[in-house]
Amino acid sequence: MILMMMSVMCLLLVAGYPMMMPLLAATVLAFVVYFPNLGMGQIVQQMIGGVKPSALVAVPMFILAADIITRGHSADRLVDLVMRFMGHLRGGLAISVTSACALFGAVCGSTQATVVAVGGAMRPRMLRAGYRDDFTIGLIVNAADLAYLIPPSIGMIVYGVLSGTSISELFIAGIGPGLLVVLLFSVWCWIVARRQGIPVEPRASWGERFTAMRRALWPLGFPVLVVGGIYGGIFSPTEAASICVLYAAILELVVFRSIGLRELWDVALSTGVMTSVVFILIATGSAFSWTISYAQVPQTLLAAVGLEGAGAIKTLLVINIAFFIGCMFVDSLVVMLILVPIFAPLAAAAGLDPVLVGVLITLQVAIGAATPPFGCNLFTAVAVFRRPFIEVVRGVPPFLAILLLVAVLLCAFPWIALGLRDLAFR
Repeated sequence: MILMMMSVMCLLLVAGYPMMMPLLAATVLAFVVYFPNLGMGQIVQQMIGGVKPSALVAVPMFILAADIITRGHSADRLVDLVMRFMGHLRGGLAISVTSACALFGAVCGSTQATVVAVGGAMRPRMLRAGYRDDFTIGLIVNAADLAYLIPPSIGMIVYGVLSGTSISELFIAGIGPGLLVVLLFSVWCWIVARRQGIPVEPRASWGERFTAMRRALWPLGFPVLVVGGIYGGIFSPTEAASICVLYAAILELVVFRSIGLRELWDVALSTGVMTSVVFILIATGSAFSWTISYAQVPQTLLAAVGLEGAGAIKTLLVINIAFFIGCMFVDSLVVMLILVPIFAPLAAAAGLDPVLVGVLITLQVAIGAATPPFGCNLFTAVAVFRRPFIEVVRGVPPFLAILLLVAVLLCAFPWIALGLRDLAFR
């Protein structure tokens, strides 16, 4: 059965159909051939059930907030703040890109929005400073992955809904790995700048730094709202998403006056289209996941590869490999919809903390966003920077190696992710 479903999916993907069609076609064919007595109404029921969890309301809210911010002045102010404090260091310009991606990711939660906002502002400056373009683009598309790790994270929301894990705990647990990525990327940027003899930027005066801090004070309110509000028990992640939209609208419409009501309508329309795509994928993915679960495909596959009753280390290894390979070829959201229902019970049986598993899966999903051949950040960079795909991909390997090292460190030292979680919720 699984061979037939995968064959149908691959055939339709090669034919150029959007991902929702292969998922739905494989599910319908399985019902017609193997479960004719269940009726097609079961597919509709599972699709509706897939988009019913209230936590999913946070997804369009964070997408809308990201769209508003990307069109406004928040990104420029955050980039300027980081440059004033780090630009004078060896490799400071590249380190500033990493830190700016972390800050902007904490504001919007979208990797592609981070590529556009930070990359558009910083790539010309890095090229003028003497950095090679492949290194510059590789840094931008991989540093943008921090938007998935540092809250708010759309990937963590989807994992939390699929696995029943606390989204609040996932958000807090993502901070430690995110900061570790910032540190390791910064070290590599320092090494590259020293090797290439990149000149050091002039040191900003404290007056310029205080001015940059004052200008960035309002945008810095986003992570305070999300992390502080959830950590303090003031509101849930879904409520935090709604507050972020309100805050973004007030910031860009009233305080900065960077967009008008007409542009806000365009932003809302864009968000509606993106949300429709996400929710259609979630609906069809839920029906697909239910079908393979009903047919006990996961149990068959796990028994075939010897994972029934496997220990924690082996389970973590297989989860990392499965998501890494899957996200190389298929949209990360689809990979989560298919694989999380398979591996979540396996991880629980192995005694693994579901929050740790969620952070690792989110990290692999983030890696997949910048991994060839089908990483969404790569195609965003091709469109935004107007460079050939092969040139965009050329600078990825060193950063990919660092991200995989972080995954290994998380498996070896779970407290990197769980330390803050335990402090906040235990």
